[in-house]
Amino acid sequence: MTDSTGNGSRGGSGQDGAGGSPGRDDAGARQPARRRVTLTGISSRAWEHPADRGALVALRELRGFDDVLRKFFGLFNERYFRMKYLGSSIRANGWQYSRVHAVYLEAAAALDAGEPADLPELYVSQTPFANAGAFGMDKPFIVVNSATVQMMDDDELRFVLGHELGHIRSGHAVYHTLLVWLLELMRGLNWIPLGALALRGIVAALMEWYRKAELSSDRAGLLAGQDPAAALRVHMKFAGGGDLSDIDTAAFLAQANEYDRANGDLRDSLVKLMLLEASTHPMPVARAAELRRWVETGEYRRVLSGDYPLREDDADASVSEEVKAAAKSYQDAFARSQDPLAGLLRRFGDGANVAGEWAKAGADKLRAWVSGDARRGEDPGGDDR
Repeated sequence: MTDSTGNGSRGGSGQDGAGGSPGRDDAGARQPARRRVTLTGISSRAWEHPADRGALVALRELRGFDDVLRKFFGLFNERYFRMKYLGSSIRANGWQYSRVHAVYLEAAAALDAGEPADLPELYVSQTPFANAGAFGMDKPFIVVNSATVQMMDDDELRFVLGHELGHIRSGHAVYHTLLVWLLELMRGLNWIPLGALALRGIVAALMEWYRKAELSSDRAGLLAGQDPAAALRVHMKFAGGGDLSDIDTAAFLAQANEYDRANGDLRDSLVKLMLLEASTHPMPVARAAELRRWVETGEYRRVLSGDYPLREDDADASVSEEVKAAAKSYQDAFARSQDPLAGLLRRFGDGANVAGEWAKAGADKLRAWVSGDARRGEDPGGDDR
């Protein structure tokens, strides 16, 4: 790979990209304004949050589990959504939504996500709400709402598309499918109190994992666009709309700090927990603060400099080491949190270690449950694809 000057290691290359905001000349043509680093051979482990990565490595070790989920849930759902968007949206390519497609190719090139012809299909859907999503398991595709396209400049859109590519490269769709299935199952068992309680712990662990998966994909988006300011603007726009003319970045980050502190009130700490319990996404201010923290720790620059895990080594990733990293991540987050509830637990004992042990125990329970379920559901005939 190379740095922004074109010098580096791992055999990558600098990539001309459309920089600036919006990165166009007076005639409206896109103009390359910066060179982004191509992260040759990069593994998704490079951007995965430790808590996300620990769960993914553990689940990936369960041979056949992915196939079980694909068999029972993937085929129909994927065909359903593919036909839905094929019939109701516009596929972005060189002839339709060419600007979106060009930015998509740039994001994919930075992540070394494959040749253009092999990339997941990209659709633009007429929707007044800003959002984007990745769908499918065997042949995934990305859908961007038209409001997002209109709201974002090229640099911001590159972050959004890189975020969705990050979900796909990490294989989040497979495990998100498991979460959706368990939520439906839990609703069906609500009339049996013990039945719902038996699943609540697993669902809570999966919800917490998916919130960390969103943080992972934010990092992928940043690596795709390589513009921290643009990434921050995306979270500001998702939080407050597309007009940033009367918005202050420092004030937004101060708001994130206030959210973390929960106004110094234990009651607000409990409200935060209630808000997060049923949410798959962290709050926009929290996501912005977490991404900024990742940059400030030097991890982002370390990856850009060429120090990152490779895809070819994914099979050798250690489950125990990743689970330990997840536990340490929770310990560190707990120790630095200004939340009153976290402070109370710290005063009562070694709360950071308790948080780490909770994370490790949760990962172990989830893996054990899935392992048993996968073994019961496996088709003795082998590969079904």
